[in-house]
Amino acid sequence: MNLLERAHGALVGLAIGDALGMPAQSMSHASIVKAYGGPIRDFRDAVDDQPIAPSMKAGSVTDDTDQAFILAHKLIDDRGDLDVMAYAQDLLAWEQRMRAKGSLDLLGPSTKAALEKLSQGVSPELTGKYGTTNGGAMRAAPVGIAFAPGEALCAAARQSCIVTHNTTQGIEATTLVAAVVSFGLEGGQLRDNMRKAISLVRGMRRFGNWSAKASVAARVEVLLDYLDSPSGQAACRQDNDFAAFLRDIVGTSVEANESVPAAFAIAYRFADRPFEALCFAASLGGDTDTMAAMAGAMLGAAYGPDAFGEERVQKVEKLNGLDADEVASGLIALRKHGAR
Repeated sequence: MNLLERAHGALVGLAIGDALGMPAQSMSHASIVKAYGGPIRDFRDAVDDQPIAPSMKAGSVTDDTDQAFILAHKLIDDRGDLDVMAYAQDLLAWEQRMRAKGSLDLLGPSTKAALEKLSQGVSPELTGKYGTTNGGAMRAAPVGIAFAPGEALCAAARQSCIVTHNTTQGIEATTLVAAVVSFGLEGGQLRDNMRKAISLVRGMRRFGNWSAKASVAARVEVLLDYLDSPSGQAACRQDNDFAAFLRDIVGTSVEANESVPAAFAIAYRFADRPFEALCFAASLGGDTDTMAAMAGAMLGAAYGPDAFGEERVQKVEKLNGLDADEVASGLIALRKHGAR
C-alpha cells in the first residue's frame, strides 16, 4: 500500500469504528446485549431509548468523526500550522449546527467547558486546564497523517488539543493515537508501531497542566506488557475474559487514561482481525464509539480501507458525506512537504 491508501484507511477506519459504536455509546454491556439481541456485529440503527443518539440511522457517525474531519480541513487550510483560535470557532460552529438539527450528539464535557471559557475571553493556554478526557485523542488521526513521526508530530498533536485538553493526560493521549497512525503510514507491524509510539511519547518533554490522574502513556505500556505476559495471556485467553478485564480493571469511560488504553489493548489483541476489533470495542460498554474510532484509525493506517470491507467504506462515506479521499490527499501533501 502507498501513503494515500493508508491515510484513507485511517480516516475510514475511524469513521467505521465510530459508526459501529454509535448505537451502543454510553450504555453498559448488559444493556447493549438486551437492546440489540447480542453484541454489535455490523452497523445497527440505534434504539429509540439510546441515551445520546436515539433512533440514529445505521452507519451514522458521531462527533468523533465530525471533529476529526473539522481538524483535518483546518490543518489543510492552515498548511499544517494550526490556528487554534480559528479551530476552536469551527468546533463551536459545528455544535451550533448540531443543536439546530436537534441532535443530542454534541461536544464532550472537556471540550464544551473549554470552549465556553474561550468565548468568555479566557486565554487558550488556560481553557483546557482540566481537560483529561479523550476528546483530543479521538480526533488525532489527521495529525498522524499530516506529520511524520518525530518532534513536529508531537508539537502538532499538542497544538491540536491545547484549547480543550491542555493536560498531561490529554496531550499524551492525543500524541499516542497520532503517533500510531503516523508510524502506520510508514509501514511495519501494528504492534511494533504501538511500541514505537509509546517510546516517542514517554521520551518527549512533559507538557500540559498537572492532574492527579494516572499517565495515559504509562498505563498503555503496562497494559500491553501485561497482555504479552504469560499471566496476561492466561487471564485474557477468552474474549469474554478480556472484555471483563477491560471493563473492571482498565475502564471504558471518557477519561483518556481509561478509554485510550482500552482502545490500544483492543487493537493490540485483534491486530490481525481489524473489523472484529471494532465490533468488540462497540460491544464493550461505556464510550464505545470513541474506543472503536481510535482503534479503527490505528488499524486502518496499518491495513488500509480494505480491512473493513468495501461495502462498509462506501456506506459510511456516502451516508455521512465524508470526503475521505480528498482529505487524505490534502493531509498527505502536508506530510510530503514537511508540514511544520
